[in-house]
Amino acid sequence: MFDTSVAKSETLLGVALAPLDVVRQVGLVIGFSLLNAVAAQVVIPIGPIPITGQTFAVLLTGALLGSRLGALAIIVYLAEGAIGLPFFAGGHFGLAHLIGPTGGYLVSFPAAAYVTGAFAEHGWDRRFLSAAAAMAIGSVVILFCGWAWFSFAYHTPPMLTLWQTVTHLVPGDIVKVLLAAAVLPSGWKLVRK
Repeated sequence: MFDTSVAKSETLLGVALAPLDVVRQVGLVIGFSLLNAVAAQVVIPIGPIPITGQTFAVLLTGALLGSRLGALAIIVYLAEGAIGLPFFAGGHFGLAHLIGPTGGYLVSFPAAAYVTGAFAEHGWDRRFLSAAAAMAIGSVVILFCGWAWFSFAYHTPPMLTLWQTVTHLVPGDIVKVLLAAAVLPSGWKLVRK
């Protein structure tokens, strides 16, 4: 006989903190929105698009909270920055920054967290290679949206902005993806003990 049951979608924090009632979910959403605000303050200024700790935090948020809660935490983070809290890269804030030239990266964060979270809910976060693949896919979502938005904002051909918006960020993203992918399987091993 074939097992036709569907595995329950679970994430590392969902298992570690079970049961995830409404209070815990709200706490996790707020906590991870603040984690993203702190990660945004880690800035290496190179060119018009700096390297920040944000993508690491966004991808980890999705993987740890799952698709819906992860995306919600990032939406809360964006709302906090848009209303005037200095939560964007380098302490920036406001709606103008959110829709400015780097806005494509910011508005892609919920989608990247959702995608990464969906992969995690299907077990991709339990092994290093699959976790790295899930994180890389989330990173590609961020890079693509940032590139497209920047090209549109500056009215330049996309190929001219490729270096400014994507190519120089790839080495840093590889490091962030590998670090995040290493954390997840280790966390699952601890939870299983």
